Amino acid sequence: MKKISLLLAVVAGLILLSGCTNKKTDEDNWAAIKEEKKITIGLDDTFVPMGFRDKEGKLTGFDIDLARAVFKQYGITVDFQPIDWSMKEFELNNGTIDLIWNGYSKTPAREKKVQFTKPYMENDQVLITPKASNITSFEQMRGKVLGAQNGSSGYDVFQKQPDILKNIVKNHDAVLYDSFNEALIDLKSGRIDGLLMDQVYADYYLKQRDELDDFNITSGDYQSEDFAVGARKNDDELVKKINESFERLEQTGEFQKISNKWFGEDVTPKS
Repeated sequence: MKKISLLLAVVAGLILLSGCTNKKTDEDNWAAIKEEKKITIGLDDTFVPMGFRDKEGKLTGFDIDLARAVFKQYGITVDFQPIDWSMKEFELNNGTIDLIWNGYSKTPAREKKVQFTKPYMENDQVLITPKASNITSFEQMRGKVLGAQNGSSGYDVFQKQPDILKNIVKNHDAVLYDSFNEALIDLKSGRIDGLLMDQVYADYYLKQRDELDDFNITSGDYQSEDFAVGARKNDDELVKKINESFERLEQTGEFQKISNKWFGEDVTPKS
């Protein structure tokens, strides 16, 4: 009887969880989002300066401000949901979150899984090495230990363009981390020799800690990336509304205001 009771409790819990959202993964959800006046955005809450926690533990960042400005135009409140970044597309497509918005690079592989908004910012993948290592080129990573974030676009291009780094680093692979914070700790302690990461993260992180002079930031042959918002394939209207809001924010100067706050310049992609 105890086993039967336990089984019934588990089933009931699963039914309750399945009813926690009325989002449909196979149809456009804009009408439901507008009616609820709430949308859930998935993010890695350690990714400075896009979306991270300040000293008081509050979420802040460029993408946080931009997302709130976008949906304020529609009277919609944004809930930010920290997620395992390596599981982001799964969380989106099973309905746990409505959008992926956190320095999310638009790539051909990801386009097969999600629908992207228009790009709102450019980014590059760079190699970070301690100044004392004298490593200032990708070629100097030959036989060295490289780190990368699991599920990142940097690790994606590392795998898909092996001639640039993969074929020359130790074990022909990178040590993977859940966040860049963890990776930078290992880089500083010498457990890895270099770290492949987003330039926007590297610039902001090292500048805020007054550590720019302690590290080399090296560009390689990887192409520049576009940051965009990822939505489910069926959410055409939602993507349209975000794109329209981007345009209005640019026209009113609100986008540039947010950009200057975090980067000291206008990061709008130049057409």
